[in-house]
Amino acid sequence: MKTQIDHLVVAAATLEQGVHWCEATLGITPAPGGEHEKYGTHNRLFKIATPAHPLAYLEIIAINPQASLAKSPQVARWFDLDDKAVQKAIAQAPRLITFVASTDDIKAARHALRTQDIERGQIVHASRKLNKGTLNWQITVREDGERLFNGCLPTLIQWGKPEATEPLRLHPRNSLPRSGVSLQSLSISHPSGAKLQTACEALGLSGLSIETGPANITATLQTPKGLVQLQSLGI
Repeated sequence: MKTQIDHLVVAAATLEQGVHWCEATLGITPAPGGEHEKYGTHNRLFKIATPAHPLAYLEIIAINPQASLAKSPQVARWFDLDDKAVQKAIAQAPRLITFVASTDDIKAARHALRTQDIERGQIVHASRKLNKGTLNWQITVREDGERLFNGCLPTLIQWGKPEATEPLRLHPRNSLPRSGVSLQSLSISHPSGAKLQTACEALGLSGLSIETGPANITATLQTPKGLVQLQSLGI
């Protein structure tokens, strides 16, 4: 099982505010993303890949006010976007809230966490149309939409259809131009740091620093505005 950092998730009260924040904070305009009908959200994306993190990109996500959840009113939005504390925080400014880890065997990865008494959630199949084809992925989403460990435990994703023999043939990184922003490091602090370390080891996930302390995710980015640190600050 191979697992690596896939993307960072920054939540914004509105996508327009997320774009303005990105331009002011990082010095770039994010590329167009798409809509997620089931969860009533939409996003913008940009590449932050480096040799150490070859898949990495950043997703700015927000609740889509034009979306309708009438067909499935009981579905909680992913990434804790229905959580009042998260909503209060991002009403002040967009915030890094979690990250996603890519795996080549999402079922095995989910099982590895369950052996640690961590329920990462059901495996949901999703897709989005691109100019070059259809982007397919499988992602773990809890029924309550919770991120777990204040977002310090990654959501799991596997790109491609379940039966795909080339799971990374279509990946957001392949359609995103270079942004001028690159991920230098990702570090995690949490009161349950030891449990998080064991969970990441079970996933085979490396490339991040984990310590015991106040809940926080710190992403250090090289940007046109110099080195910038994004932090979750415990939400």
